[in-house]
Amino acid sequence: MEKEQEHKLENDNDSSEGITDASTVENDSDIKTDKPEKKENNEITPEERIIELEDKLARAFAEMENQRRRFEKEKSDAFEYGGFSFAKEALSLIDNLTRSKLILESDETLKDSEALKKTLEHLDIINKDLTSIFTKNNIKPIDCLNKKLDPNLHQAMMEIEDDQKEPGTIVQEVQKGFMIKERLLRPSLVSVSKKPQSKNEEKPENIENLDNK
Repeated sequence: MEKEQEHKLENDNDSSEGITDASTVENDSDIKTDKPEKKENNEITPEERIIELEDKLARAFAEMENQRRRFEKEKSDAFEYGGFSFAKEALSLIDNLTRSKLILESDETLKDSEALKKTLEHLDIINKDLTSIFTKNNIKPIDCLNKKLDPNLHQAMMEIEDDQKEPGTIVQEVQKGFMIKERLLRPSLVSVSKKPQSKNEEKPENIENLDNK
């Protein structure tokens, strides 16, 4: 009897353990079935991945092309305008020659002398040589006389009354301007025309004086 009771208890324990294991397995299966669903929701499809990679590749190529264009432009500018600073400084030679010529021409002690004529001839030759060298290097003077004032090329220094010219017309060149290819090397310093004041127009102060009398 005792053996039969022990055997029955063992069978009961086995059956209870079997129930516990089954429930555990059932719960585990529920947990496992939830995880794949979350993973699938966060996953990127192969098509989306391809589109993403194509976009990154296109951006990389665009950046490379922009860098290549910048490099080509910088190289071109360095080749064409590398002597910009030197050319600008060299313009002082022409300025000094022009000033020297004016000083000699205004000197009364040298006026009409043979020495003055020869000196001026030499200065003209040097000036022509310099201008020729500049021209060969694409440095050309700006033609401004009798032209309309252009702020991109000219700088107005003063106004001169002139009833024969349209207002804003360049009537005097104070300092010659130059271009290097398509770039401004130095603006022309000029004087421009303005309408002369009419003699019949009375100044405000004169009108006030008349009123006070």
